[in-house]
Amino acid sequence: MKNFIHTFHKKLALLLGTLLLSITACNDDILEERPLDFFSPDNAYLTEEGVLQGIISLHERVRFVYYSFQSFGTMNWRVHGSDLGYVGEVPNTQSYLTSYANITPIARYVVDTWNTGFEMIQRANVLIEKIGELDSEVFENGEEGKNLYLGEARFFRSFVYRYLVSTYGDIPLLTEPVKSAKADFVRDPASEIHSLMVEDFSFAAEHLPDPGDEASPGRITKGPALHYLGETYLEQGNAQAAVDVLTTVIDDFGYGLMNERFGNHLDNDVFGSGDAFYDLFGFENHNLSVNTEGMWVIQVEPLIQGGGQIGSAYIFGPRYFDIGLTPDGYEEILGIRFDGRFTGYNDTMSRGTANIRGSSLVYHKIWQGDWDIDIRNAEHNLKRNYYFDNPESAYHRQKIDFSLYNPPRPNPLQDTTKNLYPMHTKFLDPQNYYLQPNRAGGGVTHKDWYALRFAETLLLRAEAYLGINNAAAAAADVNVVRNRAQATPVTADQVNIDYILDERARELYGEEWRLITLRRTGKLIERVQKYNDNPLVPGAAIEPHNVVWPIPQSQIDLNVDAEFPQNTGY
Repeated sequence: MKNFIHTFHKKLALLLGTLLLSITACNDDILEERPLDFFSPDNAYLTEEGVLQGIISLHERVRFVYYSFQSFGTMNWRVHGSDLGYVGEVPNTQSYLTSYANITPIARYVVDTWNTGFEMIQRANVLIEKIGELDSEVFENGEEGKNLYLGEARFFRSFVYRYLVSTYGDIPLLTEPVKSAKADFVRDPASEIHSLMVEDFSFAAEHLPDPGDEASPGRITKGPALHYLGETYLEQGNAQAAVDVLTTVIDDFGYGLMNERFGNHLDNDVFGSGDAFYDLFGFENHNLSVNTEGMWVIQVEPLIQGGGQIGSAYIFGPRYFDIGLTPDGYEEILGIRFDGRFTGYNDTMSRGTANIRGSSLVYHKIWQGDWDIDIRNAEHNLKRNYYFDNPESAYHRQKIDFSLYNPPRPNPLQDTTKNLYPMHTKFLDPQNYYLQPNRAGGGVTHKDWYALRFAETLLLRAEAYLGINNAAAAAADVNVVRNRAQATPVTADQVNIDYILDERARELYGEEWRLITLRRTGKLIERVQKYNDNPLVPGAAIEPHNVVWPIPQSQIDLNVDAEFPQNTGY
């Protein structure tokens, strides 16, 4: 169904070779190890097919970490520790960046993010080096084919550096694979990391295919490379360069927002209505040729060898099934029937865990003034109403309202942070939950997911226009997004960086890597203190030094041959 994913699984052994380092004990040829009967970079990357498997390995690793909970942390860090939300299930948990006071040099997510990130950079550097050593005749398309693979590998190297340099600040700049034990790493300035990113993304943008010409769905094209190049220019303070690059993305590749309904939701609106924004997140809609908005789609395919699933609804959904009884004493939700009994879960919302609960900014403040007209706030896109589901109760099919209970419920905090809160339906996959029928899929979904969507490029250029004091052009870009949402257009005098950040929350909640955005715009401390309304840890206990995370203590301790200073405040 998707050749790109098909090829991954059946050659898994070959992919594991990307983790092996070419370690040489000395220069004596007699002692040099020459792998003959197992895969290593020295014998795996000798053909175009082998290089392709290295590229697939990078895609697979990004897919894995993109949906992880600790390793590289992208599922949680899209919201946690930001202005957008917190852990609803246990608001004062020690995990998941609920409180910045818990960030220490030995915290699991601090260490895992560092280790995983540099492991991925090592993979990319091994592949880049080996491709560079091959003659262009090895590739079907000669030098052009060789540079295409180099461009994709270099894209991934700097995509990972993008996250690491934002998270830790000054870090080692590695452009070659580490081939022996090394204990003298140094912290290179973030500016040098950004310079490498400019070089990598520029090379990728030059040599990767145009959108639509990629070999298979999910492969990287010029569009994402130029988008992240523009973002890097903003990190460097070069707003004009960012405008120029992002204008190329917007004008030259046929991208556009989806304004008409399309795909698999047509004639099957689970929530009773829908629109083009709703359709963007429908099962199998992400890769449709008619969808001009998807720029980079993470491939998740449940029904083929090498496919998989993600826990998106599992993280974002409330634990509605834990409410308990109706006001008149009956089970509040019967749910679907399986194996002769009602499960308590329904196949619309599956089984959420309230790991990510949005802030009041997300659910209320940003919609003021356009509450009834912005389609992104419509019930089918942001579900606010839940209903009792038990015919034996007098409250059957009535809206769940905790004020109906007398005496009052014993734990109102749990009711509002864990059991019930508004739900962005983009994370749901109604009637497509294949696994665990006794739990309506167990919260696991199988939809592809946008790593990058055209709306984000428009909002990024709006930010760049502000950087060159062109508020009118910034407003025009924002209004392309708002017009699709049928929201009130913004005027030039209303647009500032906070307005753009609010618009990103309306449009990209759960998609963008929010901590990167807030650090880039210099708004992390201010907006987390103002909008992270965790009732048990207000403002996530953030302090000025928390703009960056600590360096893992293990990195400092093992780096015995060179100074490797800790970030201030840790």
